[in-house]
Amino acid sequence: QVLIDWINDVLVEERIIVKQLEEDLYDGQVLQKLLEKLAGCKLNVAEVTQSEVGQKQKLQTVLEAVHGLLRPHGWVLQWTVDSIHGKNLVAILHLLVSLAMHFRAPIRLPEHVSVQVVVVRKREGLLHSSHVTEELTTTTEMMMGRFERDAFDTLFDHAPDKLSVVKKSLITFVNKHLNKLNLEVTELETQFADGVYLVLLMGLLEDYFVPLHNFYLTPDSFDQKV
Repeated sequence: QVLIDWINDVLVEERIIVKQLEEDLYDGQVLQKLLEKLAGCKLNVAEVTQSEVGQKQKLQTVLEAVHGLLRPHGWVLQWTVDSIHGKNLVAILHLLVSLAMHFRAPIRLPEHVSVQVVVVRKREGLLHSSHVTEELTTTTEMMMGRFERDAFDTLFDHAPDKLSVVKKSLITFVNKHLNKLNLEVTELETQFADGVYLVLLMGLLEDYFVPLHNFYLTPDSFDQKV
């Protein structure tokens, strides 16, 4: 669900809503849009493909672009065109976790998630099944690199009860500066969401003035907030 919410957040401007990973991602359409948005690129693929051949060709192009980004950084590629198109949920999850970590997605994936996969092989005319454990996530340090961790990660992991104290301290700090403009913050999450207070605060901290015509003082759409 964390990955679904992340995808929908990234693609909100595309008016794409993912509800089920294996059903919505197998044909390459959503993966194409996701990669283009994350990487800031444009892939040379057909927008809509109904045939299986066309879908696999699109997937091939998308995954080649993904591999070009991930392979130099040592990611183990645990998916193929056939596994994604075959709606293999484990392969799709491997792909999405790698993308989320590579692009530093603002999400917190649960650690040490693994699944039991049934592997069926045919030997001497008989089918033999075995169970294999697939690890989808390890620790945040191993997936992101220890250098990516900061004080807030430590706070969330080891002292979540102290979060309210930190928020109060930040509100005090913010108001110390915004009060100069007769503004006051009581809720960081809501009052900083549209970017207005953030622009004003940055100007106060760095001692510069942002012309009011350069941004919307009362934004009412996503584009205006961005």
